[in-house]
Amino acid sequence: MADLVNRALYSASKGAVAALTLAMAADHVGEGIRVNCVNPGTADTPWVQRLLDAAEDPAAERAALDARQPLGRLVTANEVAEPIVYLASPAAGSVTGTALAMDGGMQGLRVRPVGQR
Repeated sequence: MADLVNRALYSASKGAVAALTLAMAADHVGEGIRVNCVNPGTADTPWVQRLLDAAEDPAAERAALDARQPLGRLVTANEVAEPIVYLASPAAGSVTGTALAMDGGMQGLRVRPVGQR
């Protein structure tokens, strides 16, 4: 039951960020303020590595985590950071109210896990 509660809270917070992004973009567009958000997937970070290291079989857990990603690997920190730099730059001057998924396809793709394709 705790996993279902945690999933519900996590999902609600993600939905809140998307709604807040749209609301703030609408509220501030007239002031020339752009508001966007980036939705990262599971990223290859030290925090994720610590979780994997704590598993009974870290290599098997990593393989399973990679296999469930549509790209067959975790998103890198740079792959999350670079779009943020773009969105903050003048090059994205006409981008506002956007939620950009940097998740290797997790949000929209429905594919079999790597190894089952």
